[in-house]
Amino acid sequence: MKYKTLSFIFTGFLFISCRMQISQKNSETLQNFSESIDYSLAKNWAVLPGRYPETLKNYPVQNPQDSIDVFYVYPTLIVSKKDKRWNVPIEDSIQQNKVLKSAVHFQASAWASSGHLYVPYYRQAHLRSYSNIENGGKSALLLAYSDVKAAFKYYLEHYNHGHGIILAGHSQGSTHVGALLRDFFDGKSLQNQLVAAYIPGIGFDKKQFGTVSFMEHPDEIGGFVTWNTFKKKFDQKQYKWYKGKVVINPVTWDKKTIAEKELHKGFLYSNGKMYKNSFVTHVDDGVIWISPPHFPYRYLTFLMPNYHKGDVNLFWEDIRENSLLRVKIYQSKKKNSTFSKSEN
Repeated sequence: MKYKTLSFIFTGFLFISCRMQISQKNSETLQNFSESIDYSLAKNWAVLPGRYPETLKNYPVQNPQDSIDVFYVYPTLIVSKKDKRWNVPIEDSIQQNKVLKSAVHFQASAWASSGHLYVPYYRQAHLRSYSNIENGGKSALLLAYSDVKAAFKYYLEHYNHGHGIILAGHSQGSTHVGALLRDFFDGKSLQNQLVAAYIPGIGFDKKQFGTVSFMEHPDEIGGFVTWNTFKKKFDQKQYKWYKGKVVINPVTWDKKTIAEKELHKGFLYSNGKMYKNSFVTHVDDGVIWISPPHFPYRYLTFLMPNYHKGDVNLFWEDIRENSLLRVKIYQSKKKNSTFSKSEN
């Protein structure tokens, strides 16, 4: 790809950007964000341990003494065609409300039981950036990642203290997490602290990284998993962006072609209720597709062009349980390693 520094970012949201043709005359000049974000300030974090919003207090860490951290990056929330900004300031109150009430509540919460949660605000790129790389999009996306990278670096230097790490994201968030894997983990000693990276909503190659592998079994650690959710009769124009990409079944956490609805552990709906055994999950070439979810409001799903927005909360309980399993495996291996060293 032409811009190697954006190899992860370009892959995110391609299925949407291909349908959004924003002409140059309608694109506003890129805003000048010259100052970096100071992540020593708590106000620049949506979530920090000890500063959880009310929506997360129902999901306490199951084993806080085990000291696992979860670093979560939220998806694209600035999507309105009327909004001419390329990046949204982190102090934007509307954006902050979306982060807390939508992304944190229905996505980050799936990993909240597994470890201490860290969610930085960042100057997110507008959705149009993906279809306007040559006309401001590249700079907007690089700015967004520079914030995520700075936040993660500050987290490592001041909060991590050698803890195991779960990386999680969705869509644009997953593109930035993919870049974190490349910059901080791939071929580096920090990979020893990687429990798992959950990066749905974009297309990754099986060998996207050098040493960070795609995990094909539910109890693997130290690698990544990814998936993209479609309706049964998915749009072929959207599908082409994922064809040939790697995908896991987020119900069985392997590459089984079909997971019957009885295996589905539950999705978190907007009414706050959990619905289990809701749909059959099929693994296809680069994507998964699900049968129409069976729950009281299922008629609303017919209005959705695809299930991209539900990549996480459709599998909320499945993610939570798998995350806890991987934490257990990580801690067991860590204790065995420590025990072996003490014997020597």
